[in-house]
Amino acid sequence: MKKNRHFNIIGLELPLRGLGGIFSLRRLGGILFFFLWMQGGQAQNLDTYLQMAAENNPRLKASYAEFEAALQRAPQVASLPDPTLTVSAFGRMIETRLGAQEARFNFMQMFPWFGTLKAKEDAANLMAEASFQNYLDLRNQVFFDVKSVYAELYALDKIIQLKQENLAILDSYRELSLSRFQSGSSPMVNVVKVDIQRDGAITEIELLQEQRKPLQTRFNLMLRREPMAAVSIQDTLFLSENSPVIDNNVAFSGHPTLTGLEKQAEAYAMQDVIAQKEGLPMIGLGVDYSIISKRTDANPDMNGQDAVMPMLSVTLPIFRKKVNAARKEAQLMGESIVEQQEAQRNELQNEYETAIYEINRAKKLLDLYDRQIESSGQANKLLISGYSNSITDFDEVLQMNQDVLMYQTQKIEVLKNGLIAQARLQYLLTQ
Repeated sequence: MKKNRHFNIIGLELPLRGLGGIFSLRRLGGILFFFLWMQGGQAQNLDTYLQMAAENNPRLKASYAEFEAALQRAPQVASLPDPTLTVSAFGRMIETRLGAQEARFNFMQMFPWFGTLKAKEDAANLMAEASFQNYLDLRNQVFFDVKSVYAELYALDKIIQLKQENLAILDSYRELSLSRFQSGSSPMVNVVKVDIQRDGAITEIELLQEQRKPLQTRFNLMLRREPMAAVSIQDTLFLSENSPVIDNNVAFSGHPTLTGLEKQAEAYAMQDVIAQKEGLPMIGLGVDYSIISKRTDANPDMNGQDAVMPMLSVTLPIFRKKVNAARKEAQLMGESIVEQQEAQRNELQNEYETAIYEINRAKKLLDLYDRQIESSGQANKLLISGYSNSITDFDEVLQMNQDVLMYQTQKIEVLKNGLIAQARLQYLLTQ
């Protein structure tokens, strides 16, 4: 009978703050909830571990801090340049018709060309969103890594369990061969052959248990836990029965890597606009204020009245090389992003096809190993019965037992590879 291979779908709430008004509610929903494939109702362990990774993984925290830092760029570039205040005091007073000029204050505020600050703010926000997409992609990669190591730990535990069960079978074979030797119906060499396989099985179990330690350390470090903290692995994992099919016309259009590149392309297009506007004059508005002391030798009209003079200034952007170079730079970067998008889309497509192949391959091999295990188990029972009745050679019993163990081990390895491929597919299709 064909087994149901599937994962459960469950949401993960991720830490978010400081997004402001950049992202729509639809994208916020995509941030807060990440759907994972696990077996229905039994995969709380993996769900919990993924939540830990989302909250504690140092790479993720660093990437999110970079995104929040990028958000602080927009208020900087959208601000007016600082005004200038010039104060002049005269050591020797300058005489004017209305009196001696004692001090002079000059205040000037420059204003970029209309729309320049808004364009800079938009470009900064687009780059911030590109940074956020990088964070999303890294988050999905971390989730893939967690699920991959989880699958490796699952497979390792299952193989250790199989080896231990096989050790118990070898113990029963030893008792059987020793009993037959004592009855004079079997040579002692059969007991020795079992002992040789038992020693090998014990050593293999010890090596596998040692192999678990680096995997456990790697898993815990991704969650920012103590390296040797206990990792609880669920008893059974399955492959999903059906693999998702994508529409080639919109393939991976929402993948964070492509979305991030798209935001960068929009930002560089805005940089071109900024370069154009910065090539236009800046307008300055100000006021000049002079303090005048009263004359004592005469009393003209407005004697000692301070002078106030409005001021207007305009920059003359006559040096065009820097403007033209800035525009060309933005245009070339935009072209580069277009090519990067194409290359990234091709890479995602290739990984998708590979993941689908690996999943289908795993399903076919799992079905094959199920049949082989069932047939080998039946053959093994017949051989043991034949050996008990002095019909079958003991070497055939040992060999068939090893064959059964090999099929069982290979089945677990295939399942592990299928789970990793399925996790890769989930990474590729997550938006």
